Amino acid sequence: MAAHRKPRQSPLGGQAGRTAATLALASAATATLFEGSGHAEPRPTTAQVKAKVDRLYEEAEVATERYNGAKEKADEARAAFERLRDEAARRTQRLNTARDGLGAMAAAQYRSGGLDPAVQLALTSNPDEYLERAELAERAGDRQAAAVSAVRRELAAVRQLRAESTGHLDALRAHETELRRQKTAVLGKLQAARTLLARLTAEERARYEAAEAGRDGSGTSAGNGTGGTDTATAPVRADRSSGGDRGPVTAPNGRAAEAVSFARAQLGKPYVWGATGPSAYDCSGLTQAAWRAAGVSLPRTTYTQINAGRRVSRSQLAPGDLIFFYSGISHVGLYIGGGQMIHAPRPGAPVRVAPIDEMPFAGATRVG
Repeated sequence: MAAHRKPRQSPLGGQAGRTAATLALASAATATLFEGSGHAEPRPTTAQVKAKVDRLYEEAEVATERYNGAKEKADEARAAFERLRDEAARRTQRLNTARDGLGAMAAAQYRSGGLDPAVQLALTSNPDEYLERAELAERAGDRQAAAVSAVRRELAAVRQLRAESTGHLDALRAHETELRRQKTAVLGKLQAARTLLARLTAEERARYEAAEAGRDGSGTSAGNGTGGTDTATAPVRADRSSGGDRGPVTAPNGRAAEAVSFARAQLGKPYVWGATGPSAYDCSGLTQAAWRAAGVSLPRTTYTQINAGRRVSRSQLAPGDLIFFYSGISHVGLYIGGGQMIHAPRPGAPVRVAPIDEMPFAGATRVG
């Protein structure tokens, strides 16, 4: 009987099956199309990449100045802790010496028997000798009281020094934690910038570098960073050859001239975040080193250097003035006259001469 049964037909057989298969293929094609278009992003132009890289470098410089500030505070806390620790060690030695003297005095009294003075007078056959000994004992008592007071003073001093040391150690650890956090932020921003630049083709990289050279040489830049066309100005690089031979600098005083002269001697040296010389600098490290060479001590960061002298307007700028940029006061250069400055721009761009209008002006300070 099984041989006479009709073969069972698939529920999707015939026309229905062909229709279902067609719909499935169409759905798959549509899904593939949407999936591809959903993940495909338009390739950024060189101008867009440059805008993103510039923003990352600016954010990295903000983090760098915060790192510099945290490092300065950590160094101060470390120095204070070590100074207190050394003083506590000296005080502890003096405390131990005073304790030893007090112990020797107590042992001598114990060996003498410590008899009541009236008893000693009754037993002695020579009253004059007793009175002489009593006077010596009184003096010894005074010395003992002084020794006890010395021990108490040293003990209190050691306790205070140890408490202060603990406070500075806690501050040091907090600053070191902030230091690591800002270092991570800097490295993250710089790595993101390197990743963007690595995606450029050789031709795009050439256009990017031409735009950078044009900006540093003439104050212009490539495009507007919003898309469309990649354009670049003619490359005029502001380096040692173009910025170092502009003739004598008319500075308001000898120290300002020395600071400018030092900065000129650093042209071409690399930017390294957190560096203060002599082989590499970040922006505030360069200005600090320049004025140090002129005998003036500046604080470490941009946001403290701006308060290190007298504020001047842009129209009053003179060689040696510190010029600050961006709303967060995250970049600084040294004015050299003629609308130009010497500064350490960013990683990959060495210390160079550049126009002061290539970045948003935030203020200026005259020191010295």
